[in-house]
Amino acid sequence: MRRVPVNVVLYVVVMVAAALLAVAAVRVVQDDPGPTSLPVQGVAELEESSGSEQQRYADIIDAATAEATAMINISHTDVQSAIDKVLAGATGDFKDQYTAATGALIKLFNENQSVRKGKVLWAGVVAQDPDSATVILATTGTVATKNGPAKAENYRIQMQLVSEKGTWLTNDLQFVT
Repeated sequence: MRRVPVNVVLYVVVMVAAALLAVAAVRVVQDDPGPTSLPVQGVAELEESSGSEQQRYADIIDAATAEATAMINISHTDVQSAIDKVLAGATGDFKDQYTAATGALIKLFNENQSVRKGKVLWAGVVAQDPDSATVILATTGTVATKNGPAKAENYRIQMQLVSEKGTWLTNDLQFVT
């Protein structure tokens, strides 16, 4: 008969140990501040940008897109208006070079009765700080002349922009492959 009390005691001890183990496991899980998933090699978590930094990126993209759009939309019927739009978004060496080329550009478009139409497909900021930025853009469009039907033109453009009095202006432009 002594067997029954020993079995009961062992049963109670096992049940108490199981309960304590369950309580300990719950506390460990609740206190764990670790990640809920395994880290992925080569992936870094980025900090959220401030509102002013996000606005700067938007302003840079808008300025670069407007400048590229002005450059790829020119018609012989109103070349000077298109040139004025490009110059409005230009500064420094780029503005000087473009200004120097406007006479030849007007002559070329008028002689060939050229019409260039296009749009920016995408733009991305490569590098930026509060005063300068580098942007890559992809454009697509067509150019038609009196000599034939419209032909497709696709460009990749790298722009250097600078902030002058709060306005982003293009100071260098290169066509890239």
